[in-house]
Amino acid sequence: MSLKKVLLAATVLALPVAAQAQPVNGLYIAGGAGANFRLDSSAKILGESTKAKTTDAGALGLVSVGWGFGNGLRAELEGNFRSNDVRRVVVGPLTSTSQGGYLRSYGAMINAFYDINLGGPVTPYVGVGVGYGWSDWNRVRGSVVSGANSAGIRVNDAAGTFAYQGIAGVAYSLSSMVPGLSLTAEARYYGTLDPSLHGTGSARINGTTTTIAGTFKPSNDNISGLIGFRYAFGAPAPVAPAAAPAAAPAAAPGVARTYLVFFDWDRADLTARAREIIKEAATNAQRANVTRIEVAGHADRSGDAAYNQRLSQRRAEAVAAQLVRDGVARGAISVQAFGESRPLVPTADNVREPQNRRVEIVLR
Repeated sequence: MSLKKVLLAATVLALPVAAQAQPVNGLYIAGGAGANFRLDSSAKILGESTKAKTTDAGALGLVSVGWGFGNGLRAELEGNFRSNDVRRVVVGPLTSTSQGGYLRSYGAMINAFYDINLGGPVTPYVGVGVGYGWSDWNRVRGSVVSGANSAGIRVNDAAGTFAYQGIAGVAYSLSSMVPGLSLTAEARYYGTLDPSLHGTGSARINGTTTTIAGTFKPSNDNISGLIGFRYAFGAPAPVAPAAAPAAAPAAAPGVARTYLVFFDWDRADLTARAREIIKEAATNAQRANVTRIEVAGHADRSGDAAYNQRLSQRRAEAVAAQLVRDGVARGAISVQAFGESRPLVPTADNVREPQNRRVEIVLR
């Protein structure tokens, strides 16, 4: 059997605007269910060209556990199940008048995905998978009767072989309701190499019955559509809009009340220019008889949110320490860290923005 070329199309969900989707970073679980369309399973059985034609739609279910790398790439382990009823069996030129049974598939897959970040709540993705699949012909039978003569075939066997699949889907972020939760819709092609199964054929002609056993290799090709959910552990809660800062007291003539100290990417050490700004803030605090100095650390959205929270804390502490060295009492300084939650310049995730790597000094 040759691998079939199948065109996979992603379905876009028409849902209200929600929170912007974030690249999956870390552990996640997923599951889904839908309809499976199994192409006619064809093979040579006991020397005859045979097809097991299935119902128009069967059932599909799958569960998976995976890991997102924060850059759009994901890897996961998946278990899946498909089942279709047998509609009729065709042996050579004959279509059976009596038939039954199920064609089932079980698979354990390793998948790789790439999420296409569009900057909104909808994230298309594509994926491929390889693994091992079991084909189960469960009590499949067909028979034809012509007068006193009859012929039939029966298969009740299962076997496993190499499996493969292609996936196209779309995820809709529900993080505004449950952080880390997404609704997914997918189209899949799933197939296996031809498994070796055992079957029996019988014929009764002129009162004489003959039974023959043999091995055959049926095809196993499936096209599926499903709806599911994906939940990423440890996703940050949506950030509430920043409250407007309290109005600063009227400034003394020539004394600024707000200062911005900027940092290099992934750094918390002070540049020469940063020390000049901090020195100016300390001097003006003494000139204006300031009673409180607020120091707030921030980070841009590149990297992990938890790491950025710690980085913004280190930046704020570095500025506070320099203020003390410049003559400000430590008890007059309050230190806060906001991580990437209050950007000066809004950006998508994983974007480096120099103006967001800052510490704000406010004289109160």
